[in-house]
Amino acid sequence: MLELAAAVWRRRKWLAIPVFVVPMTAATSVIAFVPNLYQSTATVLVDRQQVPEAFVRSTVTSELETRLRSISQEILSRSRLDSVINRFGLYAKLRAALPPEAITERMREDIRLDLRGSDPQRRGSTIAFAISYRGADPDTVAQVTNTLASSYVEENLKARERQATGTSQFLKAQLQEARKRLDEQERQVSQFKRRNIGELPQQMETTLGIIDRLDAQLRLNLDNQGRLRERRQLLANRETQMPLIPDDRTVSSSDRLGLPPESPGDTLARMQQELRQLRVRYTDKHPDVVRVRLAIAELEKELSDSPPLAARATPDGRPGPRATTNPYLLQLRQAQDETDAEIGVLKAEEKRLRDSIATSVRRVQNTPQLEQELKELSRDYESTRELYASLSKRLEEADLSESMEQRQKGEQFRILDPALPSAVPAAPNRLRLLLVSGVLSLGLAVAAVVLAEARDTSFHSRETLRSFTTVRVISLPRIVLDTDVRRQRWHFWLAATGTALALVLIVVIAYYFAHGNDRLVRW
Repeated sequence: MLELAAAVWRRRKWLAIPVFVVPMTAATSVIAFVPNLYQSTATVLVDRQQVPEAFVRSTVTSELETRLRSISQEILSRSRLDSVINRFGLYAKLRAALPPEAITERMREDIRLDLRGSDPQRRGSTIAFAISYRGADPDTVAQVTNTLASSYVEENLKARERQATGTSQFLKAQLQEARKRLDEQERQVSQFKRRNIGELPQQMETTLGIIDRLDAQLRLNLDNQGRLRERRQLLANRETQMPLIPDDRTVSSSDRLGLPPESPGDTLARMQQELRQLRVRYTDKHPDVVRVRLAIAELEKELSDSPPLAARATPDGRPGPRATTNPYLLQLRQAQDETDAEIGVLKAEEKRLRDSIATSVRRVQNTPQLEQELKELSRDYESTRELYASLSKRLEEADLSESMEQRQKGEQFRILDPALPSAVPAAPNRLRLLLVSGVLSLGLAVAAVVLAEARDTSFHSRETLRSFTTVRVISLPRIVLDTDVRRQRWHFWLAATGTALALVLIVVIAYYFAHGNDRLVRW
């Protein structure tokens, strides 16, 4: 196997050497000429809220990772990066060849944000983060990194204060709107209750009690009317049974159906005595007291205004159809008139009671519908009132949170380790690149040799030729002339010179391609 490899090397060494040297020279030149890139890193610590959350709850409830992405978008915006580029004079050579957008994008590629936490696999466990920046000058790189870290700290304070203030203002606006709705709904409920007084659900039991009392008074009124009608009928029957006495002679008690002789004054005295007895038992509003009092007033009016009995006659001088001089008959008729007056009073009272009962019944009938309307109004009112109370509580918490953020007692970013100039370049790793280039160049040379051997169909030894044919093989020595020697030397020097020029050209091209090309290093 070694003999075969040696034979192949002797045959293909002038192929393998250029194939190895050319790419290796190009790779070595590029690796040597690419610029160094330095990287500085600043570590920012996340200080949690200093006031316990049991006392003050922060209105900034977004996850730290989400807030960092938002802050990064703000800091890595074109305007912010352009100010940093102009401040430190970054990418001076590129600014003459590339548009501003490309320069800004280049700086975004050079900035890196790494989150560090107690558990990298779990969200919300970030306790610090690192900001890194790469560039050609180590001092400038450190200054840019510290500037970016300070921007994160300042932007976090502004963002938290802005969010807390915005939350407080939003809750104030919502609270004012809720207060307006609450006042309007309170006014509607109050107007509804005033408009439907007596028909409200909470007044239903009172209304039913009023109906019961009115119904009892109506039954008593009807009973009194029945008794008065019976008395009126009794008086009418007695009048019809008593003969009309045209003169003034005295009639005995037996001729007047047994009625005791009683003058109008005695009747008035008797009714006054009855009124006093009723007042002992009842109040002045009792129907019997009212009835007797009205009867007394009517009797007093008739006694004071009635003309002499002799004047009650027809135009021809004869007594009218009911005219009489019998005082007992007159008293009987006066009792009928009093009874009729009491019946009239009771009928008026009956009408009033029936109207009151009808009104109360109508209120009871309207109560279910009004109850549903009141429930709808009350439901909206209670919902708005609960919303108002909730907003008031949240506004107080938001005001406390805003005050805490303004005093910088909330979650803050603090630069733990500022960036320092690096003495060792972060890129490129020249040793590793040389090893990789050597391996690849060697592999390319081996591949070229294998391919050449595979395409070569000639015989390189007598043994190979003898194994291929049965014809006798005769070996002749190689005849080398002086002309052949000179030709070989000329070919050698020509190839060596061409190879040297090619290598120099490769080195020059690599210099112009790699010198100052930091993008090549970033790849």
